[in-house]
Amino acid sequence: MAEDAPPEDSKLTRSKRNWAEQGKFLTGHAVSPEAQRLPPGQHLVRDWPVLDLGRQPDVATARWQLKIDGLVERPATLDWAAFQALSQSERTSDIHCVTTWSRYDNRWQGVATHDLLDLVRPKAEAVAVMLHAYDGYTTNLPLADFADPDALLAHHWEGRPLAREHGGPVRLVVPHLYFWKSAKWISRIELLGRDRPGFWEANGYHMRGDPWVEQRYSVE
Repeated sequence: MAEDAPPEDSKLTRSKRNWAEQGKFLTGHAVSPEAQRLPPGQHLVRDWPVLDLGRQPDVATARWQLKIDGLVERPATLDWAAFQALSQSERTSDIHCVTTWSRYDNRWQGVATHDLLDLVRPKAEAVAVMLHAYDGYTTNLPLADFADPDALLAHHWEGRPLAREHGGPVRLVVPHLYFWKSAKWISRIELLGRDRPGFWEANGYHMRGDPWVEQRYSVE
């Protein structure tokens, strides 16, 4: 299972790096998810905008694999049949993109992240994960966020197989963080003993990405 080279410096990358430098879209009005469903600075959409780094890898389920390694007791490499044989879950959650759009009530089917963690057994020193994708994209998460009860690796959306442009055949969904943390075309989950930045985090974006406190960009 070979991953593509890291993404090149595209027009989108340059634009979003400039947004981070300018602090664009920040309102300064933090709220709690209990008090307000729509995070500050967001607006609702009905469609599902497509944002990527200029690559949409075409990964057939016949050759798709997911590697889970790093600080785990039982590293695993799952093919499509093994992934589908795991316990399957359904979730309904909202999407909040750092580019300010949000979409309510998305219905997902997939494998809950905590079921994957039960399979590989993280070591005591594991504190974070690095997500790797077939297009070369990476993003980091604290292990506690990755293991959230609402998080899952989704292969269906609204009752249909997840479309290629939205990260199919499998993407991560971590609904309580900005959606750049929910890596598309996922190929590897690496458990780490220390958090380190992924692609957007190295380009001026926040290491965690909580929408309700506007963790859009890194704090110098």
